[in-house]
Amino acid sequence: MIREAQVKDIDTLVEIENLSFETDRFSRRSFRYLITRANSLSFVEENNGTIRGYATLLFHAGISLARLYSIAVHPQYHGQGIAGSLLKSIEELALLRDCVYVRLEVRSDNAVARALYEKAGYRKIGVIADYYEDSMEATRYEKFLPSGQKPSITTLEHYQQTLDFTCGPSSLMMAMHGLDKSFVMDRKTELRIWREATTIFMTSGHGGCSPHGLALSAMKRGFKVILYFKEDPIKFMADTVRSEEKKEVMKLVQEDFIEKVAHSLIEVKMQNLSLTDMEEHVSSGRIPIILISSYRMYGEKFPHWIVVTGFDEKYVYCHDPYVAPDRDKTLLESINMPILKKDFEKMTKFGKTGQKAAIIIYR
Repeated sequence: MIREAQVKDIDTLVEIENLSFETDRFSRRSFRYLITRANSLSFVEENNGTIRGYATLLFHAGISLARLYSIAVHPQYHGQGIAGSLLKSIEELALLRDCVYVRLEVRSDNAVARALYEKAGYRKIGVIADYYEDSMEATRYEKFLPSGQKPSITTLEHYQQTLDFTCGPSSLMMAMHGLDKSFVMDRKTELRIWREATTIFMTSGHGGCSPHGLALSAMKRGFKVILYFKEDPIKFMADTVRSEEKKEVMKLVQEDFIEKVAHSLIEVKMQNLSLTDMEEHVSSGRIPIILISSYRMYGEKFPHWIVVTGFDEKYVYCHDPYVAPDRDKTLLESINMPILKKDFEKMTKFGKTGQKAAIIIYR
């Protein structure tokens, strides 16, 4: 029988954990947090009152994928198909939660576990050097859960922003590199684009990048740009801060960007970008950079740039440059994130008027 784990199971779970792993073990506190507070579900396999194995699945707000955080079977019961049963159960649960993928990381030297995942249909998607406490590398796997045709996803290399306020340059670099493999993505370029496109201020701290500023940075590097912006861009940016002094500075910066865009080859469409139009752009080989509200993913209301990588009937797929392992937002949750279309529509709206901003990059 497979059931949801309870606090009363923690002693047995710790025992299985210590018998199964030499490093990177869950502590008693970790299990309590996962069972009672985390955005996760843990299951145990139980036979005649004896817990023989467990699996933990992590979820992330706003993203329709699940991460297999850990799975272990008591050594006394190896070879009885328990791990496979747990794996099947968590996949069924993930589908019920509208998750399109299950992703995981496993020690590269764990041949038994890797064979289990590959037999179950998991596909290797990468390797991470020096991942575990003993410096062993990890192999990344994913499995597409729904039956039927897989989504059409653009192959874009992921770039992780190195500062809290450089999501715009990082997303733009991913798009430009996707269109021109000779374009180098590095921190020097990330900061250079930020200096070119920054609004000086944001809600707090350093400024992010305006749509007009990023569009100019892309054009400067030889790319063609379509800028979608329906609302007054000066009011749009200034509404993100309360300080009158900051608003005045942002107004001057934005006025300068608008003037430069007006005298450039950038195509400006004074309208919101629909999902249908966005999908047509992607099908034509163009890459959208989208400004979203981060509230649905991170619980904080600040503007955040992501890059769209693909579509299917139900989901929009995106690379998010923001990676924060301490918030359970690892690279696994940042690459080709599946977001329900209805949720994506809500993420891209700001304020009472539903303001939106999008940049289309192409050659």
